[in-house]
Amino acid sequence: MTTPPAPKIDAQGLPALEARLQEDLSFLCWPGKDWVPAREGVSDVVIIGGGMCGMVAWMALKTGGIHNMRVLDRSPEGLEGPWVTYARMETLRSPKELTGPAYGHGALSFQAWYRSQYGTDAWNSLDKIPRPMWMDYLKWYRRVLDIDIENGVSVDLVEPEGDLLRLHVSGPSQKTILTRKLVFATGRDGTGEPNIPEFVKELPRHQWAHSAHEIDFSALENKRVAVVGVGASAVDNSAEALEHGAAEVRHLIRRKEMPIINKMMGIGSFGFTAGFAELTDEWRWRFMQYSFDTQTPPPHGSTQRVSGHANAYFHFGKSVSSTREKNGTVEVGFSDGTSYDTDFVILGTGFTIDPMSRTEFGEAAGDILLWEDVYTPPIDEASSNLGRFPYLNPDFTFLEKTPGSAPWLGNVYCFNYGASASLGKVSGDIPGISEGASWLARAIAARLYAEDVAEHWQAMKDYSKPELDGTEWQPSELEIKPKTGAMV
Repeated sequence: MTTPPAPKIDAQGLPALEARLQEDLSFLCWPGKDWVPAREGVSDVVIIGGGMCGMVAWMALKTGGIHNMRVLDRSPEGLEGPWVTYARMETLRSPKELTGPAYGHGALSFQAWYRSQYGTDAWNSLDKIPRPMWMDYLKWYRRVLDIDIENGVSVDLVEPEGDLLRLHVSGPSQKTILTRKLVFATGRDGTGEPNIPEFVKELPRHQWAHSAHEIDFSALENKRVAVVGVGASAVDNSAEALEHGAAEVRHLIRRKEMPIINKMMGIGSFGFTAGFAELTDEWRWRFMQYSFDTQTPPPHGSTQRVSGHANAYFHFGKSVSSTREKNGTVEVGFSDGTSYDTDFVILGTGFTIDPMSRTEFGEAAGDILLWEDVYTPPIDEASSNLGRFPYLNPDFTFLEKTPGSAPWLGNVYCFNYGASASLGKVSGDIPGISEGASWLARAIAARLYAEDVAEHWQAMKDYSKPELDGTEWQPSELEIKPKTGAMV
């Protein structure tokens, strides 16, 4: 992958921006007043995930005066999220002007961060945001807001303990954490896992990888590579293999033709962001199923990055049904009965959404209400994948299949891609992430306040700080006339 060189940096630009941001925040009395009654040894909120979603959730909660939080991430510092791990595109798909996690603060936006260092001319000539640069921006976001992320901490299991949640964790932190509310800000695979088709289950592990796995692309030099799928991740991994000297890369595509229109981009608006969750189940399903069925095309630049190689091929109408090891190579079988040989298979098959695949929920994963439990679509809108999405409350919390079976799920917030079927694109993608975080923070604050209402009531009665000290006025007598009798 080749990244164009960045323009010359203005050494004074970023410190000036940071000073401006801190001043703006002080004008807004940020962070908000700490108002949640403390419980010894208990966090008010724990956020799992220190990437973009987790940090903007922290920002929203801090703005609302919720301070007793912990942010946990299993990755080392600087490797949170997909941006410099398994994401392999050269640039982001999102337009550079989107404010993303800025949470209403212009000085916290990517544009401000970029222009403060490289200038307006460089900004105007920038087409798309280079992927590694987006991670640089997120690292700055963490630093300038002083977000305390505990890296190397993995949440392995969540269990109820009275009205609290006990998190069993591994890493440098203590073995368990008690919290009142838990936010899964865990990105694309937050309520699922990489989608591994059955057709590779018997193939030796060294002969295949999923696009979300760590891949030694240098080992693919002079090798034949098959890439299953033609979505963004499939195309980006194809480009990496080609740029590392693969002998050939062949996309094996079930569809008859290339998807070329991003339907969701065509209807993006504040109305869609704010209104999607208010729609009926029928309409929410219809929007999401149509998006799945038409498929989001790979980005223009990513596709050209592949097609610019003479040894890259796109084969449509080739649905893979089997793979097997054959004399050190891989025989790929298709549903039409044909086959071909390759050396390595990359699965660009995306992620499943299925709470049952998440170990954090333990046996309670089976208690989570799913869309398939609630809504039966028309035959022509059927989608088993969409049916496995969690059916959420309007406040991002999980629901139970059977009321009373796992009420503690109402204290767990799904602030990741798994929320999209219920609440729209507000908890995983750049365009609506700040709106989603505001929505999440308001919901959590409302629940915390209601749960502590007796303490807040008592605090109101106990409040005794006078605003007047008695010197501000002088009492006087009112001169009145004596009563002279009834009026006629």
